[in-house]
Amino acid sequence: MSQDRYYEPSPRRNDRRSSGESRERSRSSRPSGQQEYGGSHTGDYGAPRRPRKKKRRSAGRAAALVLLYVTAVIGASILLACVGWVAAEDVLALDKPEKTVTFTVTAEDDFSSITDRLKEEGLIEYKLLFNLFASFTHKKDTFAIGTYTLSTDMDYRALLAGMQANSANRSVVTVVIPEGYNIDQIFQLLVDKGASSSVDELRQAAATHDYAFDFLQDIPMGDYHRLEGYLMPATYDFNTPHDPVYALNKLLVHFYEQTEETVLSQVEESGYSLREILTIASLIERETTGDDREEISAVIHNRLDNPDAGTQGYLQVDATLVYINGGKEPTEADRNIDSPYNTYLYKGLPPTPIANPGLESIVAALNPADSSDFYYALGDDGEHHFFRAYDQLQSFLASQERYQR
Repeated sequence: MSQDRYYEPSPRRNDRRSSGESRERSRSSRPSGQQEYGGSHTGDYGAPRRPRKKKRRSAGRAAALVLLYVTAVIGASILLACVGWVAAEDVLALDKPEKTVTFTVTAEDDFSSITDRLKEEGLIEYKLLFNLFASFTHKKDTFAIGTYTLSTDMDYRALLAGMQANSANRSVVTVVIPEGYNIDQIFQLLVDKGASSSVDELRQAAATHDYAFDFLQDIPMGDYHRLEGYLMPATYDFNTPHDPVYALNKLLVHFYEQTEETVLSQVEESGYSLREILTIASLIERETTGDDREEISAVIHNRLDNPDAGTQGYLQVDATLVYINGGKEPTEADRNIDSPYNTYLYKGLPPTPIANPGLESIVAALNPADSSDFYYALGDDGEHHFFRAYDQLQSFLASQERYQR
């Protein structure tokens, strides 16, 4: 046997061991999660496959969320558009049924109560929205006491503007104040016509407000009768209701305008004060039948200027009894009423005018007829007859049926 071929198994076993160890090291160094398939190493391909599946799920979910979000946005937009349109219809007074309302704001009303009634009348639909609009436009405190004509054609801005003091929607009433009405009659007339809220408000305004007229400055405040005689009878337009101070001021302004040139300058020459002239004029106004103002004025002046003649300074005017007995037909018993207005018991003029005379009676008080008469009486013909002597008066009374009762 040749010794050139020599086989040594030991190194091969060592090689196998080394190869096995190498495979073990390779297996132990493979990352966890990687496995062998079919006896071959596939770690480089198995790991990426699962993340690809997750990405497909995430993309689907994201698409669904986007679709849901878009749907929600569109739905919210539609809802807001609908709400906005409904709100706009109320703010702009669109598509409302036609309705006109007489709406009164009183001193007791606040913004909340006004809003409640606007809602009740169908002039607005959403009180909160109206409140926000009024706050935003600074109109919450601009309401004025009065009666207004409002309608469903008026938007929020028009409604707020329509309840202000200078509003063209404010209701106006025409009041005719007759000559000879006393202050209580005038106040009641203003209330009855809707030009004032109450008689008490007018009395308060007459008694306590300092009106800027010189002819009132010497008359003490505190009694509403201080304006008696100065409320000039005429035809007036008033808001409904009118502020009581402004209402009375309107009458006083008219008195001043009517008397400034024709009366006030003559008063200084008459020897009487303006209030005394107005008192004489009020007696004339309450006694006249229409065409005898100057003659009645002459009788009153003759009695005042001659206290020792005729009636000894007693005016004896029945109209003063009517003033103190509540407006009733005077009786003999009324002549005994103890009142400074009783011209049968007290000499001279009563303390104040007993009515509010018209301009004709005021002029007559300043310009009596040229007469020496001290007496007059109403005849069966409805006219006054005048006499210088008392016996002439008695003869006339005896001839008239109206005095034979």
